[in-house]
Amino acid sequence: MAEALAEGGTKSAATRGGAGPSPGLFEQLGAVADAVLYEGYLLYPYRRSSTKNRVRWQFGVLFPRDWVEADGPVTPGVSGSADSWYQQTECLLRVRRPDSARVRVRVRYLQMQRKQVEEAGRPVESLHGDDGTVHLTFDEALPRECEIEAPLGELLRGGRTVAVGAAAGEDVEHLPDDAGRVVRGREEIRAETTVTAERLSDGLCRIRVRTTNTAPAPPPHTLRDEALRRALIATHTLLGGDGVEFVSLIDPPAELAAPVRACRNEFTFPVLGGESGDTGAVVLSAPIILPDHPQVAPESPGDLHDAAEIDEILTLRTMLLTDEEKREARATDPRAAAILDRVDTMPQEVFERLHGAVRSLAPAAPPAPAERVPDAVGSAAVSADRLPGAAPFTPTASADRPAWWQEGADDGLSPTTDTVLVDGVPLGGGSRVRLRPRGRGADAQDMFLAGRTAEVAAVFHDVDGSVHLAVTLDDDPAAELNNWYGRFHYFRPDELEPLEPAGSPDEPSAPAPAAAPARHTSDSETPAAEAE
Repeated sequence: MAEALAEGGTKSAATRGGAGPSPGLFEQLGAVADAVLYEGYLLYPYRRSSTKNRVRWQFGVLFPRDWVEADGPVTPGVSGSADSWYQQTECLLRVRRPDSARVRVRVRYLQMQRKQVEEAGRPVESLHGDDGTVHLTFDEALPRECEIEAPLGELLRGGRTVAVGAAAGEDVEHLPDDAGRVVRGREEIRAETTVTAERLSDGLCRIRVRTTNTAPAPPPHTLRDEALRRALIATHTLLGGDGVEFVSLIDPPAELAAPVRACRNEFTFPVLGGESGDTGAVVLSAPIILPDHPQVAPESPGDLHDAAEIDEILTLRTMLLTDEEKREARATDPRAAAILDRVDTMPQEVFERLHGAVRSLAPAAPPAPAERVPDAVGSAAVSADRLPGAAPFTPTASADRPAWWQEGADDGLSPTTDTVLVDGVPLGGGSRVRLRPRGRGADAQDMFLAGRTAEVAAVFHDVDGSVHLAVTLDDDPAAELNNWYGRFHYFRPDELEPLEPAGSPDEPSAPAPAAAPARHTSDSETPAAEAE
């Protein structure tokens, strides 16, 4: 989804303090980090006149402190969707080679620049050339980055502070036939990053990276669009090292749960990078919430600057822009023009790959005799391979059940009346539960719901054979409305704790409540059946 950072970046060799990072240490996160960098840079429909593109730069924005705190101190959070003047990352690392351990940090952000079109020396909003090209006044941004490398011992003894700002500048582009010119101007960014470490026990340290905007504040009541000229935009941090291994803050080992809880991350959310299963060689600390080992889908042909959307939908919508809308988008920004060029020339086979992919199916295995489990899954009475913890459903049809893609595969399933056994208790519509989201594989947003009580609305079976239960929170003031609309939170059976004790084997299941709409329209974790 993200294009490679190919131009405009700056790397301050003077701040590296050593031989430089190992090649490829951070580059393995390049696509994901660039998706963070350009998230919200320019939103569909990519035109200057679009309402969405009049309010930009929403994540990881660090303003001068006096300006952002004009109405009071900022409230720290774990993501950077609120404006701030600093960003702080704390995470744990195991020290493998104490004598030679080194830590590497790369701070990345965007520097805003004003693109002003001028005609006869006067600023204008637009300029039409004799060749039909259009030039529009618009705000762009340049990627900036700075690397810091230091021995772990130095960070333990007091740390290191370096400047990570960017210089002011102006570039002038003269248009053909003296039609006018385009002036791109940037104000100076003043910022610094401090890296420190604290030894917690033998072989375990906590590292802190704090980036602050140190620029003088603009005059009082300056509009946000003007204050952005002195801000770091989409600020995020990559951490790596030699002789160290980072610990997951989402799914830490049990013995490290307490020190993980003591980490204070403000306006950022650190996760492990690299491929799933890799050791903690690198961390991405982003202003948006991501899972460990985030990846860009291999089917994605390029950045659309809106990582919260689906490539296929945005591509289709971009194809449907009128010729006039496309001309305006091309004149708005070079990155918008690149998106249009890619969409207009996309081969059919590339477009077809955007429709979706199934990644969770296990390799086909010889079919085992189906063990019928009465009362385990209510009226559906599915076979044991669909129970929690059992082998995943494979795409092999059996004598009594067709493969999931065949007609009739979901016959007999009823989301509002089916039940599933959890700790000996059949859970279904109307069951009361306590939420216990697991660290590994859980939606990061669900971590905030741990310990809350809820009511089960429906039981859904996914195409890969897994089960999800749709629930509504007891303390959600909009629970009744969400239930009516069919908007639920989704959890696996092993993430729920029954609040009613298991009944006797002869005790009938509780009657299901009135059927709620069985639509998978949650903004939380959506079952695979809907996603596909």
